[in-house]
Amino acid sequence: MSWRDAVRPVRMQRIALVVPIEQDRELLDRLSAVGVVELDPVGSETEIAVVADRRPEWSARELELRRRTAQAVDHGPVTALLGWTPAATLPEVSEVLAPVGGAAVPLPLPLGVQPPTLLRQTGRGQSFEVLVGTYTTVPYADVDPATIAGIAYVAMFGMMFGDVGHGLLLLLGAAMVRSGRFARLTKLRPAWPFLAGAGVASMFFGVLYGEMFGPTGLVPVVWLSPVDDIVPLLLTAIGAGAVLLGGAYALGIVNRFREGGWGYALYARTGVAGALLFLALGGVVGGIYFDSGGVLIGAILFAVVGLVLTFIGLLAASGGGGAGVAQAAVELFDVVVRLGSNIVSFARLAAFGLTHAALGAIVWAGTVALWHAGTASGRAGAGLLLVVGTGIAFALEALVAGIQALRLEYYELFSRVFDADGHPFRPWRLPAEDLEVTS
Repeated sequence: MSWRDAVRPVRMQRIALVVPIEQDRELLDRLSAVGVVELDPVGSETEIAVVADRRPEWSARELELRRRTAQAVDHGPVTALLGWTPAATLPEVSEVLAPVGGAAVPLPLPLGVQPPTLLRQTGRGQSFEVLVGTYTTVPYADVDPATIAGIAYVAMFGMMFGDVGHGLLLLLGAAMVRSGRFARLTKLRPAWPFLAGAGVASMFFGVLYGEMFGPTGLVPVVWLSPVDDIVPLLLTAIGAGAVLLGGAYALGIVNRFREGGWGYALYARTGVAGALLFLALGGVVGGIYFDSGGVLIGAILFAVVGLVLTFIGLLAASGGGGAGVAQAAVELFDVVVRLGSNIVSFARLAAFGLTHAALGAIVWAGTVALWHAGTASGRAGAGLLLVVGTGIAFALEALVAGIQALRLEYYELFSRVFDADGHPFRPWRLPAEDLEVTS
């Protein structure tokens, strides 16, 4: 499988399922058994007619059969239903219908209709797909960013939770979850790549920070100490956020192009127009920092072009007219303000990294003080404080870092990658037979 196939949903095929009219129920039975076809929703008029004619003795299965047969389009001796199936399974559907004189006829994609989305299950497992799926269903035309989003998530988590010892605990937890030996952890098994990735990232930043269950001195400071070097850590966090936002805009441009062509990609606030505003902001910061007039002039040009393109896109979406102009102007102001706040929002990577290190330092300082008391009770208290304090800091900071990384992923990154919702592919099946008939 090529990398292009790995990052986009499974190709879907619009089909008409045609059988002799007397085989309409056999068609539905066979579709339910094969389970690779999503039928079109039942129209409201058909639903009302079937419900009005409902009999007390009908089971749920019988009711669904009648709903679907009423939905079918009859033409002479044949009847047909419309639906979707993965393109690769079209021969299988045709083979299933052949014994009853039926066929699956491929149809062109209807204009303005979005096919259902079926994401590919690759070697990375389902864990990263869950991260995207809890935000939205990837639109059929879009790139699936699950792997990139998962890597970004664990990197942000590690920056806020940098500690070699705590990272080792997360790796141990990932091994326990993946092993499947603990019944209570079975439901968490799809999440083990997250735990493992978060553990590795935490250990990496722990080495950089010189943290292992706090500033114990077990590992040297390779880069900086979060408690002592707050400003460099803050600037690094904002810089990392700018890189992640740049990647989100790049994916957004690709998705806008796939959704609506170059016109949509050019004028969308999450497309080229928004990316130009983002580059302009970066150019202003760079021009001031390097005292470069040329960079500032380029940033101003980018800003003007980005503002014009964004305003045109917002005006087109608002419908034009005086009210549309006012709405577009307000939304344009919101886009600019939100862009700045989104970049600054990544400062929380440094803030919570500092908090984590500070809690570890407090626990370690207390432990050292009790140990140096020289008494047996003092040393016992030191051991108890180290274990309990580390446990509380680990649980609290893991929860906070997990939530904050998710918040940044959703509000700052996914809001630029996605501009619409897809709908998941749901193969149609008949309800199971009722055990008893109720009136």
